[in-house]
Amino acid sequence: MKHILLLVLIIAGAQNVYSQIAENTYRLYLTDKNNNEYTLENSEGFLSDRALQRRAKYSIPITENDLPVSKIYIDSLQNLGLKILNSSKWFNTVAIYSTDKELIDTIDKLDFIKSKTKVKKGLRKNNTHAQTNNYYLEISESLQENIDYGDATVQVGMLNAHVLHQNNFQGEGMVIAVLDAGFYNVDVLPAFDSLWLNQQILGTKDFVDGGTQVFDASDHGMKVLSVMGGNLPGKLVGTAPKAKYWLLRSEQTAWEYSVEEDNWVSAAEFADSVGADIINSSLGYSEFDDIQQNYTYADMDGNTAFITRAADMAASKGILVVSSAGNLGDDPWNYISAPADGDSVLTVGAVDSYANYVSFSSKGPTYDGRVKPDICAMGYRVALQGIDGNIILSNGTSFSSPLIAGAAACLWQALPELTNAQLIQKIRESAHQYSKPDYLLGYGIPDFAKASGLYSTNTITMTPGENSIKIYPNPFESFIYIEFEKKLRQDIKIEIFDITGKKVFSEIFLATQNEVKIESLQHLNKGLYLVRSYYNRLYTSTTLCKQ
Repeated sequence: MKHILLLVLIIAGAQNVYSQIAENTYRLYLTDKNNNEYTLENSEGFLSDRALQRRAKYSIPITENDLPVSKIYIDSLQNLGLKILNSSKWFNTVAIYSTDKELIDTIDKLDFIKSKTKVKKGLRKNNTHAQTNNYYLEISESLQENIDYGDATVQVGMLNAHVLHQNNFQGEGMVIAVLDAGFYNVDVLPAFDSLWLNQQILGTKDFVDGGTQVFDASDHGMKVLSVMGGNLPGKLVGTAPKAKYWLLRSEQTAWEYSVEEDNWVSAAEFADSVGADIINSSLGYSEFDDIQQNYTYADMDGNTAFITRAADMAASKGILVVSSAGNLGDDPWNYISAPADGDSVLTVGAVDSYANYVSFSSKGPTYDGRVKPDICAMGYRVALQGIDGNIILSNGTSFSSPLIAGAAACLWQALPELTNAQLIQKIRESAHQYSKPDYLLGYGIPDFAKASGLYSTNTITMTPGENSIKIYPNPFESFIYIEFEKKLRQDIKIEIFDITGKKVFSEIFLATQNEVKIESLQHLNKGLYLVRSYYNRLYTSTTLCKQ
């Protein structure tokens, strides 16, 4: 029988320790899972109770691809002197490292090796990592009495995620796996105090260097986590402050090679095995250092990239996979990248606080013509935890993705009967341009209040300077009231914008007024509106929903 070894040789351009590791890293595809220590009948040995409950709830069968890679094969490779980096049960692969060229050249003589082919080499990431800007918001606003979102008010309010929070859906009982580059100082930074106090960090795992230490690597995953799980009332509250989290490091920021796809796949399989409901992935892959080995736009078809096939596989196990679209909108590539092209992946692009498309957000469609990104959220000047303990603003689809992942966790908590696919569809249908999607915003900005069928019954409070402004009702139909807590010392300007950024109302109210009624709003379309006030050289903004 002829055995072909399918093997990925990753050759780095730079001559340093990282390039040496990448140059001698291989992906081996195995023939079978014979002599496995596990069977499908004793699945509790490789899937947690929570994972098994998810399978049972959604009638997802346990199949051979759930079985771990046969240990006898891994032991045989180790005994030959090969270093095992990671393995994938879904694709029956092993990522190995060796400088022994003679061994690599003859490894196809092993009966359990399937094939041998050089494929993609060094990989350059799509720059999904955000640019950090150390400027601070001048305003502090609250969407309701019990939660003061601080600088995160607009990014949470744009999605109407605060309405879920007001109805006691803040992510309790949901588990989110964060696959990222590292979680620098998550164990000490203030935004995460409540996560540790309430035992919401379920565990950590490093798929790059091994072990469980993820707090001394990149700060990117820390920032991503803060957008979902941060909980500093008055400064920063995330979209799922009461969810539980697994922190999984799959990305090595010092270099960009295809082995990181293997790391990601192993991390996704781990997330499945521990029973995660949602995976957030603010990472993406598109072009190679060797231009002859680049992914092409034709590869963005949802079926080609290794990481994309793994993301869709995770979805087939019942997990909601949320991925950033990427930051290549201004790049010659400009399209989304893997795994954002997955047909079962919820892909998130970026808008600014006025709901305008931001030019760096990667564009669709997929090569096979599907709408991507699926939806959008704020990805420009997003409030998050900084490494110095302060709340900062930063840009990137890296942060629009976790905004959605956290809100989706709250929505799933509210609607637990939905499958992951049904959840995605409900989120799409709630978006402001669902009837007319495009390749910049996809179906648009989702309204999680609409998706859940819940609405806020509370007055929205905005605080420009020393004054408080109350706006009600929310949602509204034909009018809104605006009350000023204190007598105005100066005139105040109120503007209302629709979700496209078009100004639909603007008026200056005199300082002698304590309350105003804005009428004749019945002509406005249903959906989300941004209300801005300008007073005493400061401005505030918040969102209202039109029924």
